[in-house]
Amino acid sequence: MGGMSRWIFLMVLCLLHKGQAIWLTVPPIGTKCVSEELHNNVVVLADYYALPDDHTHPSPTISVKVTSPFGNTLHHKENTTHGQFAFTTTEAGNYLACFWVEDGHNPGGKSLNVGLDWKTGIAAKDWESVARKEKIEGIELELRKLEGAVEAIHENLIYLKTREAEMRAVSEITNTRVASFSLASLGVCVLAAVLQILYLKRYFQKKKLI
Repeated sequence: MGGMSRWIFLMVLCLLHKGQAIWLTVPPIGTKCVSEELHNNVVVLADYYALPDDHTHPSPTISVKVTSPFGNTLHHKENTTHGQFAFTTTEAGNYLACFWVEDGHNPGGKSLNVGLDWKTGIAAKDWESVARKEKIEGIELELRKLEGAVEAIHENLIYLKTREAEMRAVSEITNTRVASFSLASLGVCVLAAVLQILYLKRYFQKKKLI
């Protein structure tokens, strides 16, 4: 029980601080993308910004496009030095954010560094607004954060359970199809062997060899 309690505590801490501050190197030609698999009804908040070189004037600009698993555009901006996007997921799957440099907007033609601060779920919630609205602070606010983290863990477990059931169903269907195909192949082989034997028998009888 002690190990399970520690595991749950670590999960809560991870969810409270779940955010990805990453650096991307966008090539002068081509696209750099990052993705994250999310389930339904998850809040996503992200800030991105081009990191200028000390010797680059004017500041470089980037273009960005964020799409859902079904290809719907959630955010699209071109030739900007920084920006932000926020949305609540309505589809389960991989959400993709792609960055690129438009022709003529990269002085020197070098790779461009981009900073991306990607937050999801409980980490994307504006707790300062919650505290002002509900007039809570200190320990009470931390308890609210823990409560939200526990709810997020519960939702993640339900999502994982659902995905596991879906994958099990797909696996069972695949196994059934493979077994059916194997039986059909075996039947075809047996039928071909029988027809070949009958053909050879008639051939030898016709030649009066048997």
